[in-house]
Amino acid sequence: MMKIYNTYSRQLEDFQPIIPGKISMYVCGPTVYNYIHIGNARSVVAFDVVRRYLEYRGYDVNYVSNFTDVDDKIIKGANSENLSTKEFSERYIKAFFEDIDALGVKHATHNPKASEYIDQMIGFIQELIAKDFAYVSQGDVYFRVSRSTDYAKLAHKNLDELLEGASGRTDEETSRKETSADFALWKSAKKGEVSWHSPWGEGRPGWHIECSVMSMDLLGNTLDIHGGGADLEFPHHTNEIAQSEAKTGQRFANYWMHNGFVNVDGEKMSKSLGNFTTVHDLLKVVPAKNLRFFLATTHYRRPVNFTDEALLDADNNVKKIENAYRNLNQEGTADLSELTAFKRSFIEAMDDDFNIANALTIFYDFISWVNKGNGGIETKHFFEDVMEILGLQLELEAGIDSEIEQLIEARQVAREMRDFAKSDQIRDELKAKGIILEDTKDGVRWHHE
Repeated sequence: MMKIYNTYSRQLEDFQPIIPGKISMYVCGPTVYNYIHIGNARSVVAFDVVRRYLEYRGYDVNYVSNFTDVDDKIIKGANSENLSTKEFSERYIKAFFEDIDALGVKHATHNPKASEYIDQMIGFIQELIAKDFAYVSQGDVYFRVSRSTDYAKLAHKNLDELLEGASGRTDEETSRKETSADFALWKSAKKGEVSWHSPWGEGRPGWHIECSVMSMDLLGNTLDIHGGGADLEFPHHTNEIAQSEAKTGQRFANYWMHNGFVNVDGEKMSKSLGNFTTVHDLLKVVPAKNLRFFLATTHYRRPVNFTDEALLDADNNVKKIENAYRNLNQEGTADLSELTAFKRSFIEAMDDDFNIANALTIFYDFISWVNKGNGGIETKHFFEDVMEILGLQLELEAGIDSEIEQLIEARQVAREMRDFAKSDQIRDELKAKGIILEDTKDGVRWHHE
């Protein structure tokens, strides 16, 4: 049975969807005020692999990922360019799709925008007020965390610790709250901000409310899987749970999945350290397939270290995979029991909390097996299944021209005539042209250097 590490329980759990054969999955998307950075891309790619594997295993996945297009940074950026927040955010939504398309990420089933759900958010907040889980204060609305059961359990914190840690705060917003841990559901409008009319005056929603409203509208009151970066455990996902379960009285999500951080040369990525890299800029200098492979092939819960060496390793591994697939003889034969063993081991690894690193070890053994001459249509299909799960778009169209073909044939004749000096001369000439030859028991194979 498939197992998922549930952040909520901090342990592996058997995966059982609410409706057999169907999965509701929500992953927090970007705040669209800039191009996505490598950390955003890590989350997008990691959960793309999870989704692809679930679909490979036969599940119908309803995958929802949102755009936060109402936010302080968006308002500031739009104002600085004399644009509406819609014009400003749409620019970066378009850029987001360009970047993820380059990385081979499947589009979500739904990509809701916060600005499209304002009425539903207001209705949600009104219900929380009616149930005494929220209160109005000077045009703002706050969630009353003291009424929440097991608040912050997801992040393994407790309310007393949070209140003690926040004691002594004297900022303007804290003065409007009953307790410092209460969080905003609705914010009253400030001068120059985009706003909407509400029962509490002009304003806009808080950040946390949007994901609860959009996920429950599109997927129901209880989700199978809710995912996002590890930095979202607290307060974002914590607050989603509190407000959602307060409204419905039902469990909000059965499985919580969080991907690890991206480090750059061993240090956590941040603007203050000057190691902040956008995918938009990175794709100008790094082949998209290499970046995809780098992001997709570390277990999703582990941190990834972004280095030049890691990208070089990705390039070498992608070439190794492409060469093996290019030389696979689909008209050939293979021991199907051995092929079945590879498939079974690959699935066992992926069923263990989507352990792509262990699964790749098995896949590399499979590639070595293919390179020994094992082929056939079933072998080709499994190879392509793994590529689909990885989201790796192989570049196989680059062939060889007639001059190169003639040189390969001439070398083969020289070998048959035992003229090894000429054979070596032709090999060196081909290498200078970027063509590497491999002599196997099934004949000569070539690949681009």
